[in-house]
Amino acid sequence: MIITAGKFKGQKIIAPDENVTRPTLSKVRMSIFNTLQTLTDFEGSSFLDMYAGSGIMGLEALSRGFSEIYAIEKNFKVAQIIKQNYKKFTPQPKLYIGDSLKIIEKIEKEFDVIYIDPPYFSGIYEKSLQAIKSKAKNIIILEHVNNVELQGFEIIKQKKYGDKYITYLQIN
Repeated sequence: MIITAGKFKGQKIIAPDENVTRPTLSKVRMSIFNTLQTLTDFEGSSFLDMYAGSGIMGLEALSRGFSEIYAIEKNFKVAQIIKQNYKKFTPQPKLYIGDSLKIIEKIEKEFDVIYIDPPYFSGIYEKSLQAIKSKAKNIIILEHVNNVELQGFEIIKQKKYGDKYITYLQIN
């Protein structure tokens, strides 16, 4: 996988096994960050990738100018690959290993942008949204295929890519 834009554009990262993770496609990543750039300022901002998978979303955020990057990944083997990739960059993103729903409660920080992309049919979208309500300062991005209950959130924008949606939210 390759970082698509910013100061680290073209840098290759090691990708975890695609049977375990589902990396966001480069054209979708580019679109997400181009849209995000119209909604918020990256400089001085924090970015949380709640279900890191490959870790590429956090690295895209870092490359494009976000100041603080946080990621949570449950799978230990995948997290070791992410850790290896993160060592190549400064500032180095902060990686938490474990269950996102439990870890997010313990992090005493608010985030400017939170990216939520759990396994598609895991049934934890609504739980994830509830868990981050007190942590979200500005924008929440959901990558999903099914309808998600968005009570308490306002849809800013939504785009469809094949069978998946990218939905940009704010708390009401």
